[in-house]
Amino acid sequence: MSFEFAPWPLPANVQAGWTTRQGGVSQAPFGSFNLAHHVGESASTVATNRRLLRQRLPGAPTVTWLHQTHTNRVVHVAAADPQQGQDGSYCTAVGSACCVMTADCLPVFFWRADGAQVAIAHAGWRGLADHILLATLANFDRADRVYCGIGPAIGPKAFEVGPEVRAMFNSWPGYEQFFTPRGSKYLCDLAGLAASQLTAAGVQRVYRSNACTVQNPELYYSYRRDGQTGRMANLIWKMAR
Repeated sequence: MSFEFAPWPLPANVQAGWTTRQGGVSQAPFGSFNLAHHVGESASTVATNRRLLRQRLPGAPTVTWLHQTHTNRVVHVAAADPQQGQDGSYCTAVGSACCVMTADCLPVFFWRADGAQVAIAHAGWRGLADHILLATLANFDRADRVYCGIGPAIGPKAFEVGPEVRAMFNSWPGYEQFFTPRGSKYLCDLAGLAASQLTAAGVQRVYRSNACTVQNPELYYSYRRDGQTGRMANLIWKMAR
């Protein structure tokens, strides 16, 4: 399948999910559903894949593509600027999809319990340490009305980091449980760190896909695994009630 719907209890008017690497027109090493212009594939191929994606989404929402640069900047979809680094977006209107692209980093979905507002953030370790998730949450009126989900990303058995990365989180309560020593480095549970921060901030519940991009080469792109590779799109949008 080219799109996986998030298996979480979403409001009736909210759709969310992510693409796989299947079902598009890309050739190796991007086979076959790359949605990113910045990885070296032809613009026409990416445009075709993006057109196919929209056709396959319920309601055919307009997708807002961001220029992601591992920042902590979050914007309304109407203010997205392709010339500026922005790694999260939010929306209250029907028919506009918040979107981030990933190939190991965390795609973190946000929705209000009543379906009135949605958002999404792209969080690698830099963005996470720089509080991209809290910046996204700040666009909701109350954290205790918000639910979150974490889509496919690099898993805790595949994400090896150095002590300098671990040090970025040493002020986080309980951070040690998310770093397992391996020689002079550590295996990092990035999704666990994200979930702990969101819960501490008052989010009602955080769901996780638990799918590892590195360990599923048939379904997901992984920069850590392959180097030159494509990108998946992660989307959340509102439908008419």
